[in-house]
Amino acid sequence: MTAATDLLTDAFERIQGVVRRAVDGLDEDDLVFRPDPGANSIAWLVWHLTRVQDDHIAEVAGTQQVWTSGGWVERFGLPFDTDATGYGQAASDVAAVRGIAAATLLGYHEAVCARTIAYLATLEDDDIGRVVDTSWDPPVTLGVRLVSVIADDLQHAGQAAFVRGLARRR
Repeated sequence: MTAATDLLTDAFERIQGVVRRAVDGLDEDDLVFRPDPGANSIAWLVWHLTRVQDDHIAEVAGTQQVWTSGGWVERFGLPFDTDATGYGQAASDVAAVRGIAAATLLGYHEAVCARTIAYLATLEDDDIGRVVDTSWDPPVTLGVRLVSVIADDLQHAGQAAFVRGLARRR
């Protein structure tokens, strides 16, 4: 590991901690609580942030997603295409993420986090600058992609923590 991958690992572990605190001990009513009909629930936020991390890490690592290879798609039983990550979904899709226990949400997130950290352990300094997406100008490097996932995940994990507070106070 390098100093860069140590920092990235720390960031993903911090996200994992926020997700655990946001979800741990909640029942289904809390997990699906939405402050208004257009808002995201904790269940959807955690599913989405984990799906995006899983999708992006699998792509750069050249591996299968944990979602499919680990049988999570069947455990969740969502009415979406297998490759759905939540990006661009409507309020009705958010409402469809229900019937999932906190342990299942956390189990999937923990499995994706473990895969992410294992992948980071394989990287060297030179890998961080490798171009992974040429559809942008400038092209996206591995380091930029990983920071992008971290930024998105932290925002959604914080939103889940906020909704948890609202759910517990209702």
